[in-house]
Amino acid sequence: MHEQLTVFPAFFRVAQKCVAVFGNGDEAYAKVRLLLNTQARIVAYADAPEADFAAFLSSKAIETVRAAFVPEQVEGATLVFAATGDAAQDRLIVTAARERKIPANAVDQPDYCDFLTPALVNRAPVAVAIGTEGAGPVLAQMIRAQIDQLLSPSLGRVATLAQAYRSTVERLLPHGIARRVFWHRFFSGAVADQVALGKDVEARREATKLLQSMEKVAGHIWLVGAGPGAEDLLTLRAQRVMMQADVLVYDALVPQAIVDMGRRDAERISVGKRKGCHSKSQEDINQLLVRLGREGKRVVRLKSGDPLVFGRAGEEMAALREAGVSYEIVPGITSAFAAAADFELPLTLRGVSSSLIFTTGHDLAGDVLPDWVRLAISGATISVYMGRSVAASVAGRLMEAGLPAETTVAVIENASRADRRLLHGTLSDLPDLEHRDELTGPVMVIIGDAVAGANFERSEPLVRGKTIGHAGEATPRLHHMESEARN
Repeated sequence: MHEQLTVFPAFFRVAQKCVAVFGNGDEAYAKVRLLLNTQARIVAYADAPEADFAAFLSSKAIETVRAAFVPEQVEGATLVFAATGDAAQDRLIVTAARERKIPANAVDQPDYCDFLTPALVNRAPVAVAIGTEGAGPVLAQMIRAQIDQLLSPSLGRVATLAQAYRSTVERLLPHGIARRVFWHRFFSGAVADQVALGKDVEARREATKLLQSMEKVAGHIWLVGAGPGAEDLLTLRAQRVMMQADVLVYDALVPQAIVDMGRRDAERISVGKRKGCHSKSQEDINQLLVRLGREGKRVVRLKSGDPLVFGRAGEEMAALREAGVSYEIVPGITSAFAAAADFELPLTLRGVSSSLIFTTGHDLAGDVLPDWVRLAISGATISVYMGRSVAASVAGRLMEAGLPAETTVAVIENASRADRRLLHGTLSDLPDLEHRDELTGPVMVIIGDAVAGANFERSEPLVRGKTIGHAGEATPRLHHMESEARN
């Protein structure tokens, strides 16, 4: 569950309304400067303002009342700022405001703040407010500086132009996909480019051209790799298309936190495909994607890891091609890479392993060994997806084929996530994995001589009670192979 805020972010309407600021020094000065970003009617109550503040109030023609505080001064205000520098005096001001049901803020006194002032990025009419609930004002300013750099200086002018077209768009374009696509193109295409160049006439011409060209929007499917599970390993492109999608179709292995990163009003459909719990068949999913695409929906099909690595994307692409529905692939970080990173494990290692195999444990369940086994024996690193339940079969078949029993093995549950678990051992230890019933998350098994170069300080032995020094018996083998390579 996400942590909850103690405040609800909101914007007050203050245009042409009175906002009262009490104080004579820097704190009141800062509040007045912040309020000048708005169209509020600012009234400064300062009986003895410091010289710089007094000059500022005069230069900006701000209404100033040079009188000691009395409770009646807050009457008629929409907001009240108590910034006198005297904590007791500020509390009196807030109390007077609260008695009249006027929201008030006392500087540096959280219990006397009905609202908090954020760090503000102003691209009027666009505003980005950053708050930390008072925990880190410096942090809020740091974030503000980063966002300020990201947002184009012309963003506010683009938004103002959009306001001029809003009623026309609502009249000509149906509510839903067509309208969203129009606005996405408006804010990210030729219209915004012309505004940025200061060519307002050309910008209006492009906006009108865009509006006239909008027809029924065709459906589109994105096959998106959600990565191994950690939210911050989702790619920027994946996050962008998730914010454009009308529908999110997601697998059971995709964490809810990532699903929640999609557009808030997008429809969410769980297709629940995971081992032993198939709520929908692959054919059902194919038909669902085709139907949504034909309805004109823009759909993100979220798959754990990368969609092209054991994600059955090939079947979905074939169905979409046959139906004439457009689609594209958004790659993600596959679980093998995340697992290797957790273990600080080199998947390839000069002089030891120059190739990498992605497989599932079921590839070794048949009567005939797959062709890649020869590569494994010659030193390739093997990444086995979904390998816990067939660990004994995998180990037995590989040793039978000639892979040494002392070959190092790394096992990772929930790769990249906070609750990940790391185990290490040798190929002969791998059958014990089937008895580790506590491993309920997705498990990746990595096998090979290069695995002995991993960092085993944070992992535990695969076989309970077995003491293994770092990579165990495989470490001398690794050093021997490196020595042979150098020679």
